[in-house]
Amino acid sequence: MDIYQEAVHYLETQHVPVVVEAETDVLEEDVFQEEAASCIFSPFQAESLDFPDTPTSCSPEEMLERRLVVLKGILESEEVYLRELEALLMPMKALRASAGTSKPVLSSRQVQTVFYQVPELRDMHQSFYSGLKAQLSTHCKTDPSSGEERQMSHTGFELIVGDLFLKMVNQIGLYGGFIENYEEAVEVVHKCTQSDPRFRTLAESMMTNNGADKARTKYTFEALLYKPLDRVTKTTLVLRDLLKTTPEEHADYAALQEALRLSRSFLSGVNESSQCKREVMLSHGMRRQLMRDGFVVDVSEGERSLRHLFLYTDLLLCTRFKHATRGKQDQYRFCWYLPLAGLKLRWVADHERSSDTHLRLHTIRAKMFILRQQLQQQVGVRGMNLGARSRKKLEQMELLLLTHSPVYRLELHSPSGKNHTLLFSSMYELEEWREAIHKLTTDNIETVPPDLLTLTSACVKLRMTQQPPLQSSNAEDMESLCGTLTVAIHSAWGLQQPTCVYMCVEVDGYEFYDTKAQTHSSVHSLNPHWDQELSFQVDGAQNVKVLCVSQSDRQVDTVLGKTTLRLDSKSLNKRWRRQTLQLGQVEVTLSLKYNPHPLNLPSSTAQQQPVFCVPIESVAQHEGVLVPHVVRCSVEEVERRGMDEVGIYRISGTTGEINMLKAAFNSNLREAVTRLRSAEVNAVSGVLKLYFRELPEPLIPTELFQSLATTLDIQDINSRLVSMLSLLQSCPEANRHTFLYLMHHLQRVSEKQDVNKMSLLNLATVFGPSLLRPPVAGLGHCGPAVDISQEVEVQVQVVFCYLQCNNLPEAQISVAHDTDAEDETTHM
Repeated sequence: MDIYQEAVHYLETQHVPVVVEAETDVLEEDVFQEEAASCIFSPFQAESLDFPDTPTSCSPEEMLERRLVVLKGILESEEVYLRELEALLMPMKALRASAGTSKPVLSSRQVQTVFYQVPELRDMHQSFYSGLKAQLSTHCKTDPSSGEERQMSHTGFELIVGDLFLKMVNQIGLYGGFIENYEEAVEVVHKCTQSDPRFRTLAESMMTNNGADKARTKYTFEALLYKPLDRVTKTTLVLRDLLKTTPEEHADYAALQEALRLSRSFLSGVNESSQCKREVMLSHGMRRQLMRDGFVVDVSEGERSLRHLFLYTDLLLCTRFKHATRGKQDQYRFCWYLPLAGLKLRWVADHERSSDTHLRLHTIRAKMFILRQQLQQQVGVRGMNLGARSRKKLEQMELLLLTHSPVYRLELHSPSGKNHTLLFSSMYELEEWREAIHKLTTDNIETVPPDLLTLTSACVKLRMTQQPPLQSSNAEDMESLCGTLTVAIHSAWGLQQPTCVYMCVEVDGYEFYDTKAQTHSSVHSLNPHWDQELSFQVDGAQNVKVLCVSQSDRQVDTVLGKTTLRLDSKSLNKRWRRQTLQLGQVEVTLSLKYNPHPLNLPSSTAQQQPVFCVPIESVAQHEGVLVPHVVRCSVEEVERRGMDEVGIYRISGTTGEINMLKAAFNSNLREAVTRLRSAEVNAVSGVLKLYFRELPEPLIPTELFQSLATTLDIQDINSRLVSMLSLLQSCPEANRHTFLYLMHHLQRVSEKQDVNKMSLLNLATVFGPSLLRPPVAGLGHCGPAVDISQEVEVQVQVVFCYLQCNNLPEAQISVAHDTDAEDETTHM
């Protein structure tokens, strides 16, 4: 005898009338076969149909075909939901009858509480189901052949269901009463399940017929009570899917729009009124309120796990999310908790990854890219089964990437000695969590020991985040970006004190490629300048997040400000758009440009282009500047701490340290600048000299050597300088501005020659042979040969003459980012 029959027998022995139906097979799993079979087409499932937001992206005939599929899915889902409501109402009559006996299972008040508004909801959905079924039955009687497309299209326009949806939504207020009563109803079920074995037997084994096969599905009372709550929250999604497949000229369009508006308005009101339900009463009149929740990666014994983190006013609760099987509701399992009192926070960026991790992430991204391409190609009804499977696989790949890609660590240190580490893939998200936790820890809240079982169980009702942030779960936005987005970070001002600062830029969308990038760290300054371009390959990008981060000498990073910028595909194009963003007290100037194009399969060997032994014009063009970053950063570092160094540029650093810096600049600019900050200053000056020495073509082109040598014979100094500056103007832009930038720097170095012992002549002697080289015989040189004994003298004297010039033109460091005429600087 199964548990259901035991419950019936027990109730009968207690003289509680129960209607016993004929025995049929009982399904072991808590799912409907029909629901499982139709879930791909049902808009109430997580993997609902994902039609484009713009109805005009396909023909009206195709839209009407899709609309019919959505309506059939809604009808099947309504049938399942009605059977669940009938199963919930099945014991109501018997329980009401027993309420008048001397040994009631539930009191009359408890019966009213448990079944409040459920009969009315059943009647409302029964009326909607009957009307929709009749309309679809009438429509499906006309089954046009493939040659009757005109008739099919006409019939599709004649299928009118908007009034049915509008009528149902106008009665959606019934759910308001059910929602207000829900917690009390669940409390009654819990209480009676624990205190009365008769009700416990019934509540743990409720049955419902499962369609034509007469099989049964087993539910718990509480799972069935949750069904209406789950149903109403998806009403808006259903109407949105239906509206997306309804042509604007269809007679249903206006009615469905109104139904969607009313549904959204109702759910918005429910959300506002439920804010108070996020509070949990504690002893001594205190309240524990949920402040924030979301999915993070928890690191335990070297293993990464995706967890749902809940931040309350006095503690952090980490849980393991268990997605509901059909017939049950979502559950959470306790992992750990930390009181906020005395909690210390520390965050670091761990960008170092093993080769195995790099390979694994590349494999995941490549699979995601292929699945994404398949989804975009599967258009139309025939591809929906395959599309649903591809979307499910894409979600699984995104979850893997979400677990294994994060590099930002937030370390939590409790006074009790318990420590935990959380990982984030976004610095912006990490900073939001850090700010929220830090604000609460400074309030000195005394933690009341929680009932962990109750607190964990309440997470289902309290949560504000329903699922991990997966791009594949979002509806397609036709205005999102797909192509190359370039962000040029220019400068910042508004710092309270001189500090090293870098900018972090993050874009959303699919993470087939790196979606985060950072500038190099600036020197100590109140107004740092970078003029550095960051390029992203994006798919589905809608927002860019910008953070300004200071870096102390102890390599401790502090976020000074952050903001989010909405990306508008209509205003962004291949021309630069300059904007000014407000990040707290800091203002940052940047430019954006966007080039839409199809994307290629992600490459596992994407590396920074080397800068040493590469023509300076190529480096400057790649970096989007006129003075390469290796020159600027080295000069800034020398001026920061090397101006008083005796023999600067004459005394070289160690070969090993110089080669280490060279390798860093060839592979990762940000890492190179970080190493530059701690390198011995003579190694910094040494890497700058090495860069000029290893240029394939000297900074001053070889063809100018003879002309410059001739100018040295001009006796009048002013005439000589005019001639030399004229020759300099004929140099390529990058060469000319880099040379001028270096000359101004060396003049500033010589101003301290009393300390560093480096005069203009000394500096010219060091740099002359690297900046100017004689032509090589036999390589197209047709001028008179230069005596080899005079080469070094010419090299030194030419540079010396330029250094003696007091009116050298100023160097232009970066390329002018021209904007459209109508664009203006925007303060965000």
